[in-house]
Amino acid sequence: MNQTDPVPATTASGDSSLALAHVIYGLHALSALAGLTSAAFVITAFLSGWPSIIAVILNYLKRGDVRGTWLDSHFGWQIRTFWFALLWLLVAWSLAFTLIGIPAALLLMLGVGLWIVYRIARGWLALLDRKPMPTASAG
Repeated sequence: MNQTDPVPATTASGDSSLALAHVIYGLHALSALAGLTSAAFVITAFLSGWPSIIAVILNYLKRGDVRGTWLDSHFGWQIRTFWFALLWLLVAWSLAFTLIGIPAALLLMLGVGLWIVYRIARGWLALLDRKPMPTASAG
């Protein structure tokens, strides 16, 4: 018979990479939570909080370990969330330089804060289900 044993979904290194992806989502969530529970905006706590900065550094250091696997999509998702949030924060800051732009900047910062919470939740839920995230080219 030509039956073969099923290939395990993850290996020992895959299990540690999966655990690391959970830790990274947790670090990002901790920073976002700090923004919700303090006077800071979610976006500023997310970008300036040590947990998120550590998370992005870990993303870059360990991304090579997951290259070519479904976990790579999560690492890319986490990295893009951080850098796009920074981009939108810079746009909000530039709007805040004018008196008319201050309300728009505040609305933008609140909107991006909600977007960050959404991205963390969507990514983490997909990770729990062991599903990849859309890639930058796919959406």
